[in-house]
Amino acid sequence: MQNSQISSLQSPHVERVKALLGPRGKKFRQSEKAFIADGLQSVREALSPKIESAPKVEKLYVSEAGWQKIQEEIAPEVLASTDIFPVTDQVMAEMADTESPQGIIALCSYTQMTMYKIAQKKPIRLAYFWEIQDPGNCGTVIRTADACGFDAVIFSEKSVDAYSPKTVRATVGSLWHIPVVENIGLEEIINFAKEHEFATIAFAGESEVSILDAQIPEKSILIFGNEARGLPEIADLDQRLKIPMKGFSESLNVASAAAIAMFHVGLK
Repeated sequence: MQNSQISSLQSPHVERVKALLGPRGKKFRQSEKAFIADGLQSVREALSPKIESAPKVEKLYVSEAGWQKIQEEIAPEVLASTDIFPVTDQVMAEMADTESPQGIIALCSYTQMTMYKIAQKKPIRLAYFWEIQDPGNCGTVIRTADACGFDAVIFSEKSVDAYSPKTVRATVGSLWHIPVVENIGLEEIINFAKEHEFATIAFAGESEVSILDAQIPEKSILIFGNEARGLPEIADLDQRLKIPMKGFSESLNVASAAAIAMFHVGLK
């Protein structure tokens, strides 16, 4: 850590971080292909990515307390190759998106993933989410897909920003373990499935076929709907399944349903 300490709240560094986190943050994140990751766990995974296409840490901002924490978790040679900026506690509080910042913020860049790039990786299991709206759900399904060994997570247009600060926190580091593709329409994912010989498996509560009774091909795309509206009608699906419930709950949260389905399919 060789940079001088940032102490001014008007620093360009502070302004850029706040722009990526502010009310218009989505616009800046998409135009700059950049986002903010905060906290020890996210930054630790960001500095030790598991996939080649993972987002890269461009700058790391640390308070004195944050620097002590990160030195205990990250190898010295990794820190030596990272552009690290010490900041005062006041600057860190101004930069942070949380009320109790851990004193560690990473400015990260990413390369937009495409279905073409995914196809080149010869995937077997994919998870697709149509118009998912909640950042916590978005981050949780990325984390779950990672845990269950899926090859990528795909989101439709009008879905929540996968690089919003709440989503990034909810992935708990899995954003650096599994590819994420955004803005893929239903028709596009169905055409991709046909072209690359994937079975398409949609989940809907009104289906009469239980996931427990279905034969799901190894090479498949699991399709999940919006939190409130579920899925629209989809032509040319291979299967439409439900998750059986013994109790009286009317439905499952999309992240819970996806976790059950991905565990059932991915960890056989």
